Formats: sequence, C-alpha cells, structure tokens
Amino acid sequence: MANNSFFAILGDDEYLVRQKAKEVFDELVKEFPDDLSREQIDARADRVEDVERILNEAKTAGQTMSLFGGGKLVWINEANFINQTRVGAAQGTKDALDTIKPFLENLGETKLILSACPVHRGHGFVKWLQKNSNYSDIAKNEKEDVAFRRLAQETAQSCGVSFANGALEFLAGKIGAHPRLGVEEIKKLASYLGESGGSITEELIMELVPDFGDGDFFEATEAFFSGNLKWALDAIDRHFFHAKDARPLLSNLQNRNRLLIQLRVLVDGGELDPTARLSKDQIERIGQKHAHHFSDTGGKTTLNLFSQNPWFLGRLLPVTKKFNTRRLIDFQADLIGAFEKLLAHPREEQCNIFKDLAIRTLSK
Repeated sequence: MANNSFFAILGDDEYLVRQKAKEVFDELVKEFPDDLSREQIDARADRVEDVERILNEAKTAGQTMSLFGGGKLVWINEANFINQTRVGAAQGTKDALDTIKPFLENLGETKLILSACPVHRGHGFVKWLQKNSNYSDIAKNEKEDVAFRRLAQETAQSCGVSFANGALEFLAGKIGAHPRLGVEEIKKLASYLGESGGSITEELIMELVPDFGDGDFFEATEAFFSGNLKWALDAIDRHFFHAKDARPLLSNLQNRNRLLIQLRVLVDGGELDPTARLSKDQIERIGQKHAHHFSDTGGKTTLNLFSQNPWFLGRLLPVTKKFNTRRLIDFQADLIGAFEKLLAHPREEQCNIFKDLAIRTLSK
C-alpha cells in the first residue's frame, strides 16, 4: 500500500540510494518552502543507542510544528541499521523500529523520507516498509544495468556532451559500472572537451580514464584482442612502466579469452552472428537453453558466459571474427605457458614474457 507521506528508498549502492532520495526530497521541498520546516537527520549508527536516538529525533522533528504552522519534511538519511549487522540484528534495534511504526503510519501533515543502505531484504522492518510506505528498492541488478546508464546519460547531458556509439558501455566496463566514479569521470571528460562540448569516444576514455576496481577493460587486454601487435607491445610497456604487476594482466587475458571461446562456439553453432547487435533478450534466451551446462554460482564468473553483462558481451562479439576457436584455445595454452614462465623468472622479466607472448600469438 503506497503511502504518499512516507517514502522509503533502500538499495545496495549508497550513491544511487542517496541520489534517488534527494530526487524525492527536492520534489517535496516545493510543499515546504521555509527552511525551518525541513530537517535532515544523519542516520548512521554504530550502536543500538544511536539507533534509538536517531529514531527519537525523527519522531520529535515530525511531531514538532513548523514555526509558521503546518507539518514538516523530515529526511532520515543514510540509515545503516536495517540489515543483519551487529547493530541491525540486535534486539534493541528491532524494538526501536517497532516502536516508531505507529508514528510512521500517522504522519499527519508531516512527510518523511527514509533512505537506507546496505539493507537485508529479509529483515522484518523491510517487509513492513513494503506494505506501509511509498517503497523504492534500488536493487543491485538496476545498479549494474539501468541505473548506471541513466545516471551517465543525465550527467553527460548536463555537461553538454554525448557518448559516441559503444562509448558508454566501454566506460561502464572500464570502471566496473561504479556510479559515483562514473559521474566524476564524465565531468572530467566533459571538461577536457571544453565549452564547445563534443562526443566522448572509446579512444578518449582509454586515454583519460584509469582502470578501477573490477573493471573489465585494461588497455593491454584490449590491444591483445584487437590483433594489433604494435599497439599490444606499446600497451604492455605502459602497463609495466606504471609498476603494475603481471598477475592482473594475466588474469584479465585469461578471463577475456574464456569468454571469447564461449562466444566463438555459439557463433560456430549458428546461434550468434558476430556482425549483428547482441540484445539482452537474445543472450538470456540462449542462456536458458544452455543453463544445464553451468553450475549456479549466483555471481559473475567468466566460466559462465551468461553471467556477464550483456553490454560487455555485445562489445566482445565482433572480436570473434578475428579468431577462430582453435586459435583461441591455443592462446589459452599460451597463457598457461606464460604463467609458468612468470613463476620461474624474476619480476624484471615479466614485461618481456608478455611481449614474447604477444609476438608469438599475434604474428601467427
């Protein structure tokens, strides 16, 4: 049952939850133009006593009339106790949440926003919120697909720039679809393009945006699978010039190659066309057909093509035109050989081992 006086915004990503809550807050502000009729409460709690204090503050704020009469707008911001952490699972926290329910059910002229992250969706209070509030769940799958794209497009538009074909997907992969970082990197790219604006391209992202976290793209990996030997050798030099270790590069190459092998098999079987655009529905349909071949790990793994982001797979699919299945399998064997060499040689030889790998692989 939607409650237009009580808004609950929960999710897995702090930045996205806060942004959504701020959108609701900014919309409701129109009804509460006086500064004294609005109140934000920092809801980060380290102890059960903090939870009790935060909820009491919210209740007091909501029940106190504005200086000019009428209700108030209250935002309980960044609540971190609606989960199974030590504080969230404590009986005192559960009791405090139960105690505030009658107030939340009868807000009168007051309007209240509760934003919380991280949350446990099996928590009893979450189930109560679903029935008794205007409830929004900024779920993880939305973070990775829908929300990042929307946020990136909105940021680019506000900065007067646009994305070239494929560039948005490339950025998502390079920074692991991290929302806050995406916003900052788009602003940086827009600043580089200047007041006249322009288009954010893959080349510009490659040049100016660093690899981050679990991002899928590293320049050396991109260069390897482009088939361009000169670019691959230059990219390897840059990788090790910045004192990067060999392990993440080797891991990325192996992960990329595993996915390419699986894609190439589907191409050879006539289930995918490397010249056509890959849709999310298409990959889901093929994934259901072949699901019995994969164990359900519940997470993303390169051992299961269908656990990957469709944007990313769509970007890899054209690469299969450059390598047949036999060549990709041979490359996987070459990577195992490179791993054995890395174990047997000093760190100073790592760069040369990868250069030798590129020359032997890409010169065929």
